[in-house]
Amino acid sequence: MNYNPEIMDNKIHNPKMLSFFILFYTVAMIYANWFDPRLIRIPFLGLETVAGNFIFPLTFLISNIITEVYGFKHARRAIWCGFGLNFLGIILGQLITLLPSPSYADNSAFDSIIQKSTKIVIASGLSYLIAEPLNSIIMSKMKIKLKEFIAIRFICSTIFATLIDSIFFILIAFWGILSINNMIKMILTMWGIKVFIEIFGTPFSVRLVKYLKNYEKMDIYDRKTKYNIFSLDTTYATNENEFYKHHKPEKDQKLHTI
Repeated sequence: MNYNPEIMDNKIHNPKMLSFFILFYTVAMIYANWFDPRLIRIPFLGLETVAGNFIFPLTFLISNIITEVYGFKHARRAIWCGFGLNFLGIILGQLITLLPSPSYADNSAFDSIIQKSTKIVIASGLSYLIAEPLNSIIMSKMKIKLKEFIAIRFICSTIFATLIDSIFFILIAFWGILSINNMIKMILTMWGIKVFIEIFGTPFSVRLVKYLKNYEKMDIYDRKTKYNIFSLDTTYATNENEFYKHHKPEKDQKLHTI
């Protein structure tokens, strides 16, 4: 297929599905953080973890999809959107607990939940700002080295990033509350659950990535990207979209999972 700069410029600046994935990522992030104060025991295994641990791995899957198709810069934007809205939730929660209650209302239980959630969200936010950018950076750099092995890149980046996330989250959230042994068990349990969900979801993610690349006519390679997590730049040059370099015309390509 001949290179068409007009088509490529249009696709770079107007991806149709990117906003949906950023929204999905942000919602998953918020739900995971605000469910984290609830400790649960896994039936038959006797292991304990936080409830949000079953939702949070979705953020890594979505972040990997965004990085793979749209590039690290857009994944970074999603990360900051998630963090910003969670921070806003903390502020609003604190303001609500400071408001006076009617004499007949007992809001102590609600206020207690908000206070507990605030500490968890802060712990999650700090670990999140370390692990999520790290996951996207690893994913982005591995893409340049291992172009064809999407599933391997998804799993490898998440295995390392989720371990870092689990360690920082448990240490910040439960230091002085749980014993060292219990914290180690929770770290390993959280990590194992996240990795399992990532492996389970990878075949679906790979198929979705292949579909999105063809649908958007986009396949960004971060060869010139400076991995500054504080930058808000989302601009890519036309030649950073290598869709037409690595993909056959859509009518000749059969989508398949790795």
